[in-house]
Amino acid sequence: MADAALTRPATAAADWTIPQGWDAYTAEEHATWDTLFARQIAMLPGRVAPEFMAGLDVLRLSKPGIPDFDELSERLMKATGWQVVAVPGLVPDDVFFDHLANRRFVSGNFIRRPDQLDYLQEPDVFHDVFGHVPLLADPVFADYMQAYGRGGQRAAAMGAIERLSRLYWYTVEFGLVRSGDRLALYGAGIVSSHSESIFALDDPSPNRIGFDLRRVMRTRYRIDDFQQSYFVIDSFEDLLDQTLNSDFGPLYAGLEGQPDHDPETILPDDRVFSRGTQAHARTAAR
Repeated sequence: MADAALTRPATAAADWTIPQGWDAYTAEEHATWDTLFARQIAMLPGRVAPEFMAGLDVLRLSKPGIPDFDELSERLMKATGWQVVAVPGLVPDDVFFDHLANRRFVSGNFIRRPDQLDYLQEPDVFHDVFGHVPLLADPVFADYMQAYGRGGQRAAAMGAIERLSRLYWYTVEFGLVRSGDRLALYGAGIVSSHSESIFALDDPSPNRIGFDLRRVMRTRYRIDDFQQSYFVIDSFEDLLDQTLNSDFGPLYAGLEGQPDHDPETILPDDRVFSRGTQAHARTAAR
C-alpha cells in the first residue's frame, strides 16, 4: 500500500487517514464481501497457516458484511495492540512505514465490483482486511510487521526501499511457511485470492525456495500475474528473529551493485522445495 510519489487528497488527514464510512456501504458491497469471505473460508482449511485460521476470529464481528474498522480495531488492540485505519488508496512510503512502526495497518475502504471477484490490480478492503488482519492477531507476526515498519524507516534513509520492498512482497504478500511436513499459505496476496491459493501450493509451474534474506532482496517479482517463485520460511519466529537480529546496513551495502535475479531463477545454493516448470509464465507470455 505504499508509493513514493503521491499527493495527499484534501479529504485525508495529515497521516493520510480517512473515515471508513461503514454506513455508506451498499447491500451489494456487503454481499460481495460475504461471497469472497465464504469462498476463501471453504477452501483455506488445511492449506493456510494455523495462525491465520486462528486469527480469523477477529473478523467475525457483530455486523454483517464488510468489517467496521472501529469494532475490528477494538478486538485487534486487545489481542496485539494493532489497529486498522482507512486510507484513500496507495500512500507514500514514509507514511506507510510510520503507520506500521506504530502498529497501525492501513487499508483501503473500497471493495471490488462483483465482476472483479478473481482479480483486482489495486488492493481493496477484502485483500487488506481478510488477507492481512488475521495474522496481525498473532503476537509473533504482529511484532514482525512492526519491525518491518521500523526497518522501512531506516531503509528510506539508506536509499534501500526497493530492496526492503522485496522482503515485504515475498513474505507479507506472497509467502509460504513450513507447517509440519507440508507447506502452508500465509501471504495476504495468496490467501485473499481463490485462484492463487490453489496455484501457490498445487501447481507445478512455480518454484518453491527456502527463504534467505539476501536472496530475497536480490530477486525481482511479478506484479501482473501469479508468482514464478515463492519463498518458504521455516516459522514466523525465525522470520522475526532474522528481521530483528540482522544488521541491514551492511546487508544493503553488500548488495550495492550486485545483479538482480529474475523471478524464475534457481541458484545452485538454493534450498529447493520444488523446482517449477514455469509453464504458466510461458503460456501467459504468448
